Amino acid sequence: MYHFRWIKSGKISTSLAWSFAVILVLFSGIAYRVLASRLRLLVYTSISLPLPLSAFPMQIDNWQGKELPIPNITKEYMERHFADDFISRRYVNAATKAWADVYVVYCSSQPGGILGHRPRVCYPAHGWIHESTQQSQVISLTGRVIPCLVHHFHKPSPESDEIVILNFYILNGLLTDDESVFSGVGWRTPNIASNPAHYVSQVQISSVLESSIRIVAEEMTDLILDFFPDEKNEVKVAKFETTKN
Repeated sequence: MYHFRWIKSGKISTSLAWSFAVILVLFSGIAYRVLASRLRLLVYTSISLPLPLSAFPMQIDNWQGKELPIPNITKEYMERHFADDFISRRYVNAATKAWADVYVVYCSSQPGGILGHRPRVCYPAHGWIHESTQQSQVISLTGRVIPCLVHHFHKPSPESDEIVILNFYILNGLLTDDESVFSGVGWRTPNIASNPAHYVSQVQISSVLESSIRIVAEEMTDLILDFFPDEKNEVKVAKFETTKN
C-alpha cells in the first residue's frame, strides 16, 4: 500500500516538474520575443539631430543651393545601412559660376553602417574609372584643418565626363579621412542608448574642377560641423536657433 502511494506520488512529482519545465520554456520564449522586438524597434528607429540637415542654408554668401536627387540605388543603400539624416545639393556660385555637389549623411542608430560607402567603391560601381586618390587637407574659414581624400574619376570612352570628389568623415565631432577608425565593434553595434552624439557623418563634395570642391570645403565645412554634436556634445546651430527664438 505504502509502496503504491510512493510510486503514485513520484509520478505526480514528475508530472509537475515537466509541467513547470514546459511553462518555463514558454515564458522564456515569450520574453525572448518581447526583448528581440524591442531591440529591433531601437535599431530601426532613426535618431534625430537637434536641428535636421534640411535646415542647412540654401544661400551661403555667393553660393546658391538646390536639392539634388539621389539615385535610387543610393537611397536603397542608405535605407539598409541606417542613414538617419542626409542632404544632397548642388551649390552654384553667382559670381564665378563655379559649382559643386554637397552630400552629407548622418549615421547614429548604427554608426558603422556607413562603412564601405566611399568613392573608391561607389563610383566604379556606377561605371566610373578611378584615376587617382591623394591624401590632402583643407583649411576652413575658422582655421580648422580638414583631413580629406581627393579622388579623380572619368567615364570610359567614348564619354568624356570627369569628376573630382573630396571625402572626409566626422566622428563624434572629430574629423578624419580614414574609414578604418570607425570599423571596430563599438561602431558597428546599434546605438541602444539613442545618443545622437555617438555618430559617424560622411561629407562628399564633388565637381569637375578640384578648385571648386576645395573652395566649397573651405567655406562650408564649419557650418556643416555646427549641425553635429561636437567633442563636448554641443550642437552650435541648435543653440543659435534657441537663442534666436
